[in-house]
Amino acid sequence: MRVVKFLVAEDAGRLINPMIVDGQIHGGVAQGIANALFEEIIYDESGNILTASLADYLPPTAWEIPDIEIHHLATLTQASVTRAKGLGEGGAIGAPAAVVNAINDALAPFGVLIDEFPATPQRIHAALRAAGALDRRHGE
Repeated sequence: MRVVKFLVAEDAGRLINPMIVDGQIHGGVAQGIANALFEEIIYDESGNILTASLADYLPPTAWEIPDIEIHHLATLTQASVTRAKGLGEGGAIGAPAAVVNAINDALAPFGVLIDEFPATPQRIHAALRAAGALDRRHGE
């Protein structure tokens, strides 16, 4: 499973510094993809974090983050002197939903729905197994 391209359309009003804007969007999308596919905090029965180091917690690398195509809209706002809007959070909010919805779209023919982050290969495999969608003759 790999995200090969990610398309972003955002409206930050007037872009004060376009290079910083693009960096904020890239960072937010990378964070959102990480949330959807990789990063998971696991607790023990007492509430102690078990994923306390990078040996236990899986962040993505540059290899896992796809090309990000950005399209800027520019609806100027009257709510600020510069007529700019905030941005950066959109990728972190929208990307996880977009990624997991794409996974669910691919799994729909099997009657499988992933509703927990991260959507790891193990969770997808378990959901397919529970739905009876894996064929044992083909090396489950």
